[in-house]
Amino acid sequence: MPLAKLQSSFWRVGHDREIELGKRAVIMAIVNATPDSFSDGGKYETVDAAVAHALQAVADGAEIIDIGGESTRPGADVVTTEEEKARVLPVVEALRTRSDVLISIDTYRADTARAAIAAGAHIINDVFGLQREPEIADIAAKTGAGLCLMHTGRDREKLPDLIEDQFVFLERSLRIAADAGVVTDRIVLDPGFGFAKDTRENLELMARFGALHRLGLPLLAGTSRKRFVGAVTGREAADRDAGTAATSVFLRLEGAAIFRVHDVAINRDALAVADAMLETRDDLERRNMP
Repeated sequence: MPLAKLQSSFWRVGHDREIELGKRAVIMAIVNATPDSFSDGGKYETVDAAVAHALQAVADGAEIIDIGGESTRPGADVVTTEEEKARVLPVVEALRTRSDVLISIDTYRADTARAAIAAGAHIINDVFGLQREPEIADIAAKTGAGLCLMHTGRDREKLPDLIEDQFVFLERSLRIAADAGVVTDRIVLDPGFGFAKDTRENLELMARFGALHRLGLPLLAGTSRKRFVGAVTGREAADRDAGTAATSVFLRLEGAAIFRVHDVAINRDALAVADAMLETRDDLERRNMP
């Protein structure tokens, strides 16, 4: 497998912040302020527990904290906008006072996104890629928030070819963003591992991940503890971190820039090895060594 050529860029996000992508793997830690998320539901329902978890993730090496107030697992209960805001906004506000880590709000609701950015969040992570509530693009354009646009196969008919479907969906999301005035250096893309994709499709998406670089934007990988990792390893959700780290290394070598994970420490170590390999490869090429 040829190692990816990684391009360095800066992701500009809200509140006049930015983060360099490409030179080294960046970890986005998952903080689920929910009672029913698939692997850690209920563990971080209180503000104190969620903030403590976030601060530990920062200590372990996370540079972005992604806070969510509604489980996206299949069959999860839908919450109202008010319930979602009640779960996430106190966490955003408290974390902002305790750390300068970048904060992402995991929501597809415009009202929650607007309130979270006002409370101090820097990034909006939309699992429907602006295609559920396009107003999120307007919020990002007005506030300067970073956008993570994810591909999903839910609630729609997918094209037969997996990569073609990625391009059609994500290009539609990018048009929505452009029409609202969001500039591309505010955007990263997520191919949406696990979202209406079976084990075979997820493995194919990993194998063909390099094709997504034709979209010309940094890529985020969110494989953490997903069902397909369990199908391959035979592990239950809470025991899939080693399998997740293996996917992180593979996708780093394929050019992913950001890794959204539950267990920061194990992925940090695995990605440090991948980054060392990429750096060594680049050094050998500079010296014209085969």
